Amino acid sequence: MRDVIVGFVAGALGVLIFHQLGFLITNELGLLKVTLYNTRGVPPLGVPTIISQAFWGGLWGIAAAFIVPRLPGVLRGVLGWVLFAGVVVMAANWFIVLPIKGAPVGGGWRMPGTVVVPVVYAFWGFGMWVIYTFMRRTLKWG
Repeated sequence: MRDVIVGFVAGALGVLIFHQLGFLITNELGLLKVTLYNTRGVPPLGVPTIISQAFWGGLWGIAAAFIVPRLPGVLRGVLGWVLFAGVVVMAANWFIVLPIKGAPVGGGWRMPGTVVVPVVYAFWGFGMWVIYTFMRRTLKWG
């Protein structure tokens, strides 16, 4: 149960802090134009986008909390969290989520998003690792 709690909090807070900071940086560099902390409602319930993103980030955080610590060698640390978010979550987004929403696979493979967005997701993975590690140490849960 501890992994569920810490994973969810790490994923959700990671979205609210690191994911959004990553997109702020891409906006400032002129690479992408992303609405930060978007409050537009998401169908079918009309939940604000940022709340939806934090919720799904929390669910991905739970998955990472169960998977990454069981990986071999260096992958069970920060590298595993970065790769989990930057590769696994990004692939799920490209090949499952976007088509379900009626968007093209990979968002149409438009540049620079095809390169920049996975880097932002990897930064979110780094953030999840920071929060996960901090919480486990602070709560003395491992």
